[in-house]
Amino acid sequence: LLLAFNAGAVNAGGFLVVHLYTSHMTGFLSSLADNLVLGQMKLVLGAVGALWAFMSGAGTTAIMVNWARHRRLRSTYALPLLVEAVLLLLFGLVGAITLSWPTPFAVPLAVLLLAFLMGLQNAVVAKMSSAQIRTTHVTGTVTDLGIEMGKALYWNRSGAPPERQVHANRQRLALHAGLLGMFLAGGLLGAAGFKYLGFICVVPLALVLLLGIAIGGALVGYMLAWGDYVGGAAQQTDSALQMIKLLFTVFPGVLVALLIVIMSKYSLDDKRLSRLAQDEGIQLVLSDVIMPGG
Repeated sequence: LLLAFNAGAVNAGGFLVVHLYTSHMTGFLSSLADNLVLGQMKLVLGAVGALWAFMSGAGTTAIMVNWARHRRLRSTYALPLLVEAVLLLLFGLVGAITLSWPTPFAVPLAVLLLAFLMGLQNAVVAKMSSAQIRTTHVTGTVTDLGIEMGKALYWNRSGAPPERQVHANRQRLALHAGLLGMFLAGGLLGAAGFKYLGFICVVPLALVLLLGIAIGGALVGYMLAWGDYVGGAAQQTDSALQMIKLLFTVFPGVLVALLIVIMSKYSLDDKRLSRLAQDEGIQLVLSDVIMPGG
């Protein structure tokens, strides 16, 4: 759910910066076909670049996850999420530079970076869920949600044997509804953040991802091992149970307190807000490259 929120924020907020939904590969592929026919080669190159960046992100995840599996690392998915968090942090701090950074694909580096991040994250969740869940686009989520809603509304005839009755998978229904809601919530926050704060609004997202998923996932694995936790065991030792209690109580409280202290040190006065607002002028460069005549 947190990854769906993150994807919604980056996708919707990124649109205000580059005027493209960088997780929408269906749209890019359609754009590639349309502009090939129309002879708009700059837009063709842009679509090819976004598709290549998204696939490169997914391929990077596959390389890192399989590398971790072969070396029997405890946190298989922590490494790609750590890379995503670091890249997001850099984008939040120096994102304006990527808007004027040219590439061979006739789009700024910002477009390729955001598409790469979406591919990276989408592949992580796909591998974690055996290709059952996606977090960076919601077409499949809405489809699965509609299927389960249809099952829930289906009228079973009285007296029908249980094996012929249709029932919704309530857990699946709740999961997809939650993913859809978190993507929407992230989109609202991301759009508002980019509109009023600029690139700096990405920094909290990166910190949450960095502390809560990437580093947190690795630390949990090592701390459980330190407490003599045995995966799949019917009964755990007292030290393992004590470590589980600490992971669910004390440690989250410490991290939340630390995050509050860090964010309280960030001051947003009129001078800094004015400096961030100057990034808006860079968007004029994109209008000629991405949306000619618009």
